[in-house]
Amino acid sequence: MKIARTAEFEKWFKKQTEKSKAQVDARLKNIELHSYFGDHKSLGGKLLELRWKNGRRVYYTLLAADCLTLVLLGGIKNAQKKDIEKARKLLDREVDS
Repeated sequence: MKIARTAEFEKWFKKQTEKSKAQVDARLKNIELHSYFGDHKSLGGKLLELRWKNGRRVYYTLLAADCLTLVLLGGIKNAQKKDIEKARKLLDREVDS
């Protein structure tokens, strides 16, 4: 499975600690190599989230018959409502382009 990342995700990712970056990279690598998503949840309307016990969230969608995972945005549980709204806007933008 291929993984594409939006510029918004990359901006969020660069602000993370090295430990956090390593954890996110490991999770995305598992998706890429083994199609294993771990703890994840559908948020409806083709938007899904990867979840961590520490509250971290990564919002994504599946495109091209589940062969491409588009990583839209990262965030934390405390800001989840705002992050989900932003992720939905990014999803609409990416699907329309």
